[in-house]
Amino acid sequence: MILRSQKIELTPNNKQSTQMSQHAGYARVAFNFGLSSFKVGLDQDEWRSHVDIKREFNAVKYDKFDWCKDLSQNASKNAIHNLGDAVTRWKKGQNKFPVYKNRSGKCSYQADNGEGTVKVHKKRIELPKIGWIRMREELRYSGEITKVVISKHNDTWYASITMRRLDSSNYKYQPPLFNENPPIGIDVGINTLATCSNGDTYGNPRPLKRYERKLARENRKFARKQKGSQNGYKQKKRLSAVHARIANIREDAHHQATIRIVRKASAIGIETLKITNMLKNRKLAKALSDSALGGFLTKLKYKADRRGIPIDEADRFFASSKTCSNCGHKKADLTLSDRQYHCSECGLDIDRDLNAAKNLCPT
Repeated sequence: MILRSQKIELTPNNKQSTQMSQHAGYARVAFNFGLSSFKVGLDQDEWRSHVDIKREFNAVKYDKFDWCKDLSQNASKNAIHNLGDAVTRWKKGQNKFPVYKNRSGKCSYQADNGEGTVKVHKKRIELPKIGWIRMREELRYSGEITKVVISKHNDTWYASITMRRLDSSNYKYQPPLFNENPPIGIDVGINTLATCSNGDTYGNPRPLKRYERKLARENRKFARKQKGSQNGYKQKKRLSAVHARIANIREDAHHQATIRIVRKASAIGIETLKITNMLKNRKLAKALSDSALGGFLTKLKYKADRRGIPIDEADRFFASSKTCSNCGHKKADLTLSDRQYHCSECGLDIDRDLNAAKNLCPT
């Protein structure tokens, strides 16, 4: 059994968007009610489970929140269940104590918990009490729906659908893995996102650098607005749209590069990066954050793991750039400004990143 999730953008009409906002508000109210009840129980030396809290909420919800009668009760039930999970993790020391949700926070709710109340057909999804909503794309997976979370980011609604797959053949677009594919070494960087040992290169779009001036302009406009005003709210949405655009460009570049790499490799060699230490260099910190190399390597690892491709991580102090990929000679005086590697022993003249990628290639 394999669980796979896919996040798909929704295109609801105005009525459907309002209904989803109401369900998200209902989930927030139920979560806060349950958290208050749990805190009261702690004060009385009583541990209240999510079942007890759910029973208490169901007894008073139609009196205190009569507007919830027209909404799906899955929103409140799953919110209280998620509160129970958060409390359990807190008890085990896995996370901090849960806090109240406010209106300005994340707008989301869990529409289904594997009960079959949500249906998906091609580019449409049916939500309880809302009906059929169009999606931007079809599901890539087939199987049993175990969880559906509806969320809103910058006035755009998304459905995160988790499927239970019985075997890996249910993945529609998974290409067959041929053992005759060569192993590939990958060197990541700022100017070029990834340089492969087979000569392939994947560009780094650097979206933050591209939108830096626009981002600063929208920030200045937002700072001039009166706090809590409608114009301030509108400007905040414009600012969020710029941030979302930057994040989307970066994520798309990472996914496009990683899926192309894993389709060509039988084994992958990468370097071990300590991103937090690299960010201490104030001259490179912004460019490194814009490249998000840690996110790129994370995507590469899980996509390779899905296809059974082994990942060989080099030692943290392995000098992949300074070592000659032809004879193994180490050039100690190599600097960051040297983009070509010239070996004084064997005379090799090669691109610096390509030389590092060849050294990282698993044998």
